[in-house]
Amino acid sequence: MAEPTIEAGAGPVALRTSPLAHLQDRMRAAAVTGARGVTLTERPFVTMVNLRVDPASEAADRVEKSLGASLPRQCGHTTASGPHTVLWLGPDEWLVLSRTDGATETYETDVAAELRAALGGDPGSVVDVSANRTTVELSGPSARQVLEKGCPLDLHPRAFGPGRAVSTTVGPVPLLLWQVDDAPTYRLLPRSSFADHLARRLIDAMSEYRGSEVP
Repeated sequence: MAEPTIEAGAGPVALRTSPLAHLQDRMRAAAVTGARGVTLTERPFVTMVNLRVDPASEAADRVEKSLGASLPRQCGHTTASGPHTVLWLGPDEWLVLSRTDGATETYETDVAAELRAALGGDPGSVVDVSANRTTVELSGPSARQVLEKGCPLDLHPRAFGPGRAVSTTVGPVPLLLWQVDDAPTYRLLPRSSFADHLARRLIDAMSEYRGSEVP
């Protein structure tokens, strides 16, 4: 893959490199089309903010008003509004994912700042963790079967479907797994340092779907 060209005086956004930039060509080449299709892509630089607050507090109400979305109250649940999706992590902990849509390099700070302002002086914490994880998207008719090669969860639609997000593993890699739709499309959020291993494992798992299905 050709090295990106960076203009002189470019800011931090232009200079940053995603955890899987070096595997982009391999991920594209691994794509399978047709009835057994499956694709693997990286969705880098998603704004991620870790939020902790008492869900019964007035501060939580202010946070929900700031986000325009309620804080999910049960394991595996998610909520969404506009650019924000909120994933349940624990009884008083959530991960807020926000699309930047080409916004400025200060967008991450803005989201965290707005949530801190919503907390006011009440107990709680807001931490920008955008650099901690990347997002790997696995999609297509065979996406579930590919995931099942290394994930211990029951991913059958009767147990796991669109809007569900939980902490799990794929092989030895701990991550958050979020099913976005019933294509199915999954978004996997591993630590950035584990992303290379995860992507290579998924690329290998995808390879068999190029051939015809064994009766």
